[in-house]
Amino acid sequence: MCHYKHLTPFERERILFFLIRGESITKIARLLNRSKSTISREIRRNAASADSSMPYYLPFEAQMLYVQRRKACRPHKRLDDASLRAYVQTCILKFHWSPEEIAGRIQLEYDHSMISVTTIYRAIHSGILNPDGTSSKYVLRKLRHHGKRRHKKGTKECRGKFVISHAIEERPASAENRSICGHWEADTVVGKQGKACLVTLVDRKSRYLLGGKAKRKTAAAVNQVMGESLWGQPHLSVTPDRGKEFSKHVQLSEELDHVPFYFPAPHQPWKRGTNENTNGLLREYFQKGKDITNIPEEYIQRKFHELNLRPRKCLGYKTPYEVYFSKVLRECNPFCVNSMD
Repeated sequence: MCHYKHLTPFERERILFFLIRGESITKIARLLNRSKSTISREIRRNAASADSSMPYYLPFEAQMLYVQRRKACRPHKRLDDASLRAYVQTCILKFHWSPEEIAGRIQLEYDHSMISVTTIYRAIHSGILNPDGTSSKYVLRKLRHHGKRRHKKGTKECRGKFVISHAIEERPASAENRSICGHWEADTVVGKQGKACLVTLVDRKSRYLLGGKAKRKTAAAVNQVMGESLWGQPHLSVTPDRGKEFSKHVQLSEELDHVPFYFPAPHQPWKRGTNENTNGLLREYFQKGKDITNIPEEYIQRKFHELNLRPRKCLGYKTPYEVYFSKVLRECNPFCVNSMD
């Protein structure tokens, strides 16, 4: 354990006093109860330059130099880098990336850890990522909040029922182990009840998102969006939930070369976790209870595209776009924030 104590401003004043009296370094050290090397080093490092018209040693100047050196010797914080800080801000506020996704994507592209998840969270809670003029928790409130209401035990199913074509247990192995693209999970994201909704299709392997807006949450409207979205895409199977909007799946199956539909048991969303997670990410753009009828389709597709360019931990911080199309993007550059626009 180090017991060394730095010289105080008072001790520096005493050094000047003894120097004016003509005392030796050895005697000054003894009078101040300090090591001779401490006094010698203090005078050597903090003395005025030879061509200066000021006295040989100035306590005030010595103290200022000491403070500057103390600041310089401390480790610099990662987010002191303005470009990296701006990049992290942009990823959270504009693209809704999580701290884990930001750190993981940087490490993937640069082969080393430039910033840790803990550092980003610490910066968020300290407020240094908040834009000027915003509240102390502005960025913190932009993070995704987990937690959904679940049905209690004994809850009765009040919605209408329909005959399913296949149970989820019959799904092929390639869908279960996510070995190939083309196995989709389907669901709807409701804004305001009775209004338009979003239809989402998520590829199990790549997490690639397709879909669009349906005018109503009806089987006919949902079938139309699903058919248009899957046309020209590999479609080996579709796994929706038990909602009545998928009651006409047989008709859609015939339109899509008899693609099989597999249904989980009621109230078991974890069996379609890929789609449920993606819907949670979409909620950052389309809040529950907000009417999405007048939201342009172009805006919806742009947000779908943003999610397809969002790195995922389960993909080794690659993006769904990269995995689905087997391409490598270089979207993430901490020193060029505009590269992601």
